[in-house]
Amino acid sequence: MEGSDTDQSTIDRRQRLQGGLLGMLVGDALGVPYEFKSSERIPSYHQIEFEPPAGFLRSYPEVPPGTWSDDGAQALCLLESLLAHGELNLIDFSQRLQNWYFEGHMAVGKHVFDVGIQTREAIVKLSKNYFPEESGRRDEYANGNGSLMRVLPLALWHQGDDRQLVADAHEQSIVTHAHPRAMVCCALYCLWARRVLERCPTPWEAAVAALRELYRELPVHKEQLEEHVRPDSRPGGNGTGYVVDSLHSARLACEETSFEKVVKRAVQIGNDTDTTACVAGGIAGIQYGIQQIPRRFLEGLRGQELVAPLLDKLLSGS
Repeated sequence: MEGSDTDQSTIDRRQRLQGGLLGMLVGDALGVPYEFKSSERIPSYHQIEFEPPAGFLRSYPEVPPGTWSDDGAQALCLLESLLAHGELNLIDFSQRLQNWYFEGHMAVGKHVFDVGIQTREAIVKLSKNYFPEESGRRDEYANGNGSLMRVLPLALWHQGDDRQLVADAHEQSIVTHAHPRAMVCCALYCLWARRVLERCPTPWEAAVAALRELYRELPVHKEQLEEHVRPDSRPGGNGTGYVVDSLHSARLACEETSFEKVVKRAVQIGNDTDTTACVAGGIAGIQYGIQQIPRRFLEGLRGQELVAPLLDKLLSGS
């Protein structure tokens, strides 16, 4: 994300934290109406809004424009848990995920309209008294993007060093996605977000270097990083629900030079549009700050009453 349409040197940490959290939610909400559509079926750049153009057959027609999905709701559950305990408490986080799925906690209007297969399976296990360390699948085919899409609040909140951040990124993933590949993607994304927050000129490359150093002690995770995530590859992807493709698709979108361009590019990739735009929107929000998120997006985002107290508490601890 080198270069931009705006002067980033004047953006302070508070603006970046606000931008990260709200950018994640805006990206998610922007992508909701276009989910499951191929790139060829996505409207043109200028037509991509919370309210799609007339005649567009949108996903979830019963969901009002500006509504975040399971991505945003689970991310807010994570942030709420972190703020309540001052640490990552898997028992508490797991309970909040159950409260979301069964009761609509942190869902706008308490309406749960989307949930990934792996996440649903894990939450059902949790409701049957499985421990959080036992609920997430660990097999090769358990590498959806469900833990990646919600992890950004961990990076925004965390005060520990990189080793602690990576360990917590792994831990929050295992509740629903316990394969090391999903854990690695969550860790890399958190370090990427941290480097953007720190105004590092090459945040992705710096995050990769830091993770490689930490993974010297974790050969299984190192192999996943190098053989499957392949962080030195060029940004690119198809916007699918596969965690590696999701991460690289967000990287591709983040090559754009403003918040609006990033989230719209993420939607244009197609397929899992809400998650790609959520993941990319969080990074872009940190990069460009709250002031560069278009006012119409901020004003059109539903559920502000759920976000405001969490954001206030996050900022008070920054």
